[in-house]
Amino acid sequence: MPSLFQYFEIKLTLVISAWFILQISSLANAGEIKAPKLVLQITVDQLRADLPERYLTRMGEGGFRYLYQQGVVFKNAHHSHANTETIVGHASLATGATPAVHGMIGNVWFDNKQGRLVYNIEDEQFPLLSANADVNKQTEIDPTQKAAKVSGRSPRNILVSTFSDELAIASNGEAKVFGVSVKDRGAVSMAGHIGKAFWFSKKSGEFVTSQYYYDKYPQWVSDFNKAQPTKAYHQKSWRLLKPQNTYQFANNDDQSWETNFAGFGRTFPHQYGDMTNGYFNTFLTLSPAGDELTADFAKAILINEKLGQDDITDYLSVSFSSTDYVGHIFGPSSLEAEDNLLRLDKTIANLLEVIDKKVGLKNTLIVLSADHGAAEVPAYLSQLGMENRTVSPDSWDVSPGLQALKKQFGLDKKLIKTYFHPYIYLDRELISRRKLSLSQVQKAVAHEVEKLDGVAVAISSADIEANDVPNDYVHSLVANNHNQVRSGDVYVVFEPHRFIADMEGLTVAATHGSPWSYDTFVPIIFSGYAMESAVVHKRVSTLDIATTLSALLKIKPPSGAHGNVLPEVIKN
Repeated sequence: MPSLFQYFEIKLTLVISAWFILQISSLANAGEIKAPKLVLQITVDQLRADLPERYLTRMGEGGFRYLYQQGVVFKNAHHSHANTETIVGHASLATGATPAVHGMIGNVWFDNKQGRLVYNIEDEQFPLLSANADVNKQTEIDPTQKAAKVSGRSPRNILVSTFSDELAIASNGEAKVFGVSVKDRGAVSMAGHIGKAFWFSKKSGEFVTSQYYYDKYPQWVSDFNKAQPTKAYHQKSWRLLKPQNTYQFANNDDQSWETNFAGFGRTFPHQYGDMTNGYFNTFLTLSPAGDELTADFAKAILINEKLGQDDITDYLSVSFSSTDYVGHIFGPSSLEAEDNLLRLDKTIANLLEVIDKKVGLKNTLIVLSADHGAAEVPAYLSQLGMENRTVSPDSWDVSPGLQALKKQFGLDKKLIKTYFHPYIYLDRELISRRKLSLSQVQKAVAHEVEKLDGVAVAISSADIEANDVPNDYVHSLVANNHNQVRSGDVYVVFEPHRFIADMEGLTVAATHGSPWSYDTFVPIIFSGYAMESAVVHKRVSTLDIATTLSALLKIKPPSGAHGNVLPEVIKN
């Protein structure tokens, strides 16, 4: 028989062994965390990464502060392409690919076969379901929409798959995928080729879609629109959320550089006016109301489509557009921009509250980023003592250098057919008739344009395609933006803080679209789900988001994705 000491020794060994088995079992179970029930991808249009943190201490607990304090925050995130516009950024976020691969090289591009400007998601084969909801060309604040000649919309111009596509493919089509935005391109790009997209019609005041997605509206969408969600703003105005003296930019009200679009005004309160006014719906999008309407429709999707209610991960993209419109009209450092972000914070907090009740934030993986940053208003920089000037491309064709080129090539007409940022489009028919080398003309024009005041770099498509460009930061971003079929003849990069003040006849206070850091610098935050808070200062790319989401959900990345997996997210 074992002694008493031996008996206790055996018992202690058994207890320790059992403890180790429990710990190993616990670790194994911890490694089998269930996939999130919902991926919520929030994209804030024109949200430069520094802007939310300007006002974070005056925000509530459930919006930006929740994301920044509970999530993995990448403080040095940038887009990896030169033309920092809405569709380019959204498509890059969705696909994990550069424009060279996904094909969305700009909000519009000149189609040489059709001889006209093409809007990025136009598709005549898929008209809008609402016949009265096409772009209101008289009241539209977005000049790129005015370039659209076709009312139909689809994602077919996106050349590769999106993360949301891959999620649907991996689940045998059972994952529910939706995208919503005020802007059609903000919704369509993120919903991908397989999901469903809805956007706000400034013409009808409804959320609409095209025949690419549905033969007829789901009943809940018809009910939502029938309730006239915009009616809540009838005869109302955009007023400050807090006392004016508490704002950082309290004195930046009614600045001369701000745009008084159609009488919306440069000072608070900004009147929405009567619903029968043709500008009423447009005015809503120039204010926090546009984001509030978008969030309300997103909540309706969540509830009516029962997102996150089973073990299959669903996807909801919400693209908030008001920050972009407010930035263009008033500038990012304005009283309006400040109030807009404080109100967006409340809108996001309210959306997350509903998601927490219906799905649970612990079951929801949240990703927040932006399609591009924002340049400061030139006049604002001048007021602070920083030199800047505007640029006038209209005068380029008559410059001495280009006039000399016309004589050299024996041309008697305009050499530049059109300039639509950031590309110069040459008269290819004229060049062909004179039997000139297109690549030779492209290079010669780029050489002369680079000499013009305000131009930092002019790069011919011929040089990009021959890989005959310097291997520096700016040239790399321009090359990432180049698609052989869609790109123009010469890509033009303005010097830092040099801008075109006019957008297709519409004077705006500020714009974007450059490769400089104020336009590429955006937030990237992963929050909710199993994320542990962390702050990361290494430089990362927006291309990393789709790749990281794919790795986290153990599905294949989008077909053109070439971003890196972010280990700070995966290790969570």
